[in-house]
Amino acid sequence: MTVPRLVIAAPSSGSGKTTVATGLMAAFARRGLAVSPHKVGPDYIDPGYHTLATGRPGRNLDAYMCGPGAVAPLFAHGAAGCDLAVVEGVMGLYDGASGQGELASTAQVSKLLRAPVVLVVDASSQSRSVAALAHGFASWDPQVRIGGVILNKVGSQRHEELLRDALEESGLPVLGVLRRAEQAAVPSRHLGLVPVAERRGDAVGAVEAMREQVVAGCDLDALLALARSAPALPDGAWDAAEAVGGCGGPVVGGRGGAAPVVGGRGGAAPVVAVASGAAFTFSYAENTELLTAAGAEVVPFDPLRDEKLPEGTRGLVIGGGFPEVYAAELSANAALREAVAALAGSGTPVSAECAGLLYLARSLDGLPMCGVLDARARMSKRLTLGYREAVAVSDSVLAAPGTRVRGHEFHRTVLEPGAGAEPAWGMHLPERRVEGFVRGGVHASYLHTHWASAPGMARRFVERCAR
Repeated sequence: MTVPRLVIAAPSSGSGKTTVATGLMAAFARRGLAVSPHKVGPDYIDPGYHTLATGRPGRNLDAYMCGPGAVAPLFAHGAAGCDLAVVEGVMGLYDGASGQGELASTAQVSKLLRAPVVLVVDASSQSRSVAALAHGFASWDPQVRIGGVILNKVGSQRHEELLRDALEESGLPVLGVLRRAEQAAVPSRHLGLVPVAERRGDAVGAVEAMREQVVAGCDLDALLALARSAPALPDGAWDAAEAVGGCGGPVVGGRGGAAPVVGGRGGAAPVVAVASGAAFTFSYAENTELLTAAGAEVVPFDPLRDEKLPEGTRGLVIGGGFPEVYAAELSANAALREAVAALAGSGTPVSAECAGLLYLARSLDGLPMCGVLDARARMSKRLTLGYREAVAVSDSVLAAPGTRVRGHEFHRTVLEPGAGAEPAWGMHLPERRVEGFVRGGVHASYLHTHWASAPGMARRFVERCAR
């Protein structure tokens, strides 16, 4: 498979990766190219801006949750039929899973994709030192191919000249220079950037400002030529139907004998309602694709607006997002809260992650939620963030006891109690603990999981929905 591709990386967070990556995506899409957008790591928010820039689903490449071997196949799946792929990195180029070397770093993903890297450098407080910084990053790992530098936050023409002179000595080409520009800024809050779904009109304007800034400051032809220098990848794109048809065994995602897909020729597909809208924006595109491949009819609904669940709902998936921001509106929609509680009480399969967990609780910051779980949630000053290793403790609609998964936690809320009589997961990192709730058909947890690494979860869930 040959898809021209670039990885946009930086020495550290806050250097301008999102501005450059999103601006490049929008600029090349405006040229008429089919651009495939990707993001390294578990981030849900940046892919929303990527989708807005390209008109295609933003997809994550996570070597920790999905395994290094899945990165290239997942990339090939997302980039199929495209003219160009742009991959936004995470944190600093060589930063990955804590204490595990290069695992899940942008550098590792660039090597797995055999993709050239463009280093975005915040040059606001340096001149000649930029050459030492760029040289150090380029020489640290000879397998990481840094094809050039984009200088961000450059203050003046004189500043630009000093930076270019210094980098000329390093041998790294300058592929772009971006001046300070407030109009391209995207507002942030307690968990990062504000998602696209919450500021649609303003987000469109922000993406357009990023595009204009990149067009004005970057050599798009040179960047495209660099992308086209990437060598071919081995054939073999990830396929959702193959994944759900071939998984089995005690570890979710393991290979086993093929199983019939639920809801295929033999019967109607069970309706799986998936929460969406501004309060529930965290999801991986592959999760929905796996549900569909397993035989479900996926129907989105918005808990902020819809007063009832989709007609014929046989399963419910409530992913992550910002229910704390919309607690009053979610609480005010009593009709839907009662419908969710009734559905869960009937034993219908329900999968809830993070925001979904809070929505199923008795209350959030004192405001009534669905009351499915005998627990109360509140905002906290403490950020809980990091990759997790987990094992299923209780038999549930998602996993059999003993199933091992890798996931990610990302929240500033506390749930009391943090686990039910039948916990969802036993955690191994950063400390040993049990977490989450299994009750009837409900599986609720803070743990975000990428079902491409665990396709058996999707198949098991849809099978339970079809019963």
